[in-house]
Amino acid sequence: MVKAVVFAYHNIGVKALKVLLKHDIDVTLVVTHEDNPNERIWFDSVKALAQKKGLKVITPVDPNQHKIVKKIKQAKPDFIFSFYYRHMLSEDILKLAKRGAYNLHGSLLPKYRGRVPINWAIIHGENETGATLHVMTKKPDQGDIVAQKAVPIHIDDTAKDVFDRVTEAAIKALDDVLPKLIKGKAPHHKQKLSEGSYFSGRKAEDGQINWAASSLTIHNLVRAVAPPYPGAFTFVNGQKLTILRTSLKATSDAIAKTLGGDNTPLYILALELDGQPLDGDEFKKRFPKGIRPDC
Repeated sequence: MVKAVVFAYHNIGVKALKVLLKHDIDVTLVVTHEDNPNERIWFDSVKALAQKKGLKVITPVDPNQHKIVKKIKQAKPDFIFSFYYRHMLSEDILKLAKRGAYNLHGSLLPKYRGRVPINWAIIHGENETGATLHVMTKKPDQGDIVAQKAVPIHIDDTAKDVFDRVTEAAIKALDDVLPKLIKGKAPHHKQKLSEGSYFSGRKAEDGQINWAASSLTIHNLVRAVAPPYPGAFTFVNGQKLTILRTSLKATSDAIAKTLGGDNTPLYILALELDGQPLDGDEFKKRFPKGIRPDC
């Protein structure tokens, strides 16, 4: 039986682990994260699934420390898989996979290599993204592509909408190619890195709105960091307003209309003041001059 060590987290990690088990891969070790108590946990637990299936599971802070590498070696993996695991794996780990180490990435590589690719794709106004299964190498997201599946990004999609779509694409890509991978017949295509891009991670403070930007740019930011992400925000009279949902088209449920830096309309559909939702009447009462800092 083919053996695998799986590094996994989040919904993609849960669903991808189920795919491996469906294909009768002997998962000899699961490496995941303990949930961060300061983070909003809106996704399923790899640890819980592994325990339910009777799999050996560990949650090291640093997977590359010597004692963890030793555990992985003892698990004798033919394959190593990484599914939304948050740490880079060292070469000492990758070389333990006799038949290769593979990662599922949430973009159409070589585009959007690096961190939070779905959020970045929306911020940049892309109308398509997807999922890629690729070989893991020392440098992130640069190895040969084994499988890839595209999904659309619609103009009002939030990051969560696209994340769910990409998750299903990732699972379909993995499920389709896994039999070939097990037989050693899966195609491997080198990436043309010059045609791609690399982006680093994002912080909550990166969600502050620049009102000099166009309405489309602001709309893209709002939907890219909408809940369950921290949200796009602005300050008016020292008060923090988090804008949760916007539209570029007039709509009957709009709370307010504002303007981007290009003076085109942006309609606000949902927002919070210091964490509390505001309806249209309360918004107009509190902010009769609107929400742009120069209003």
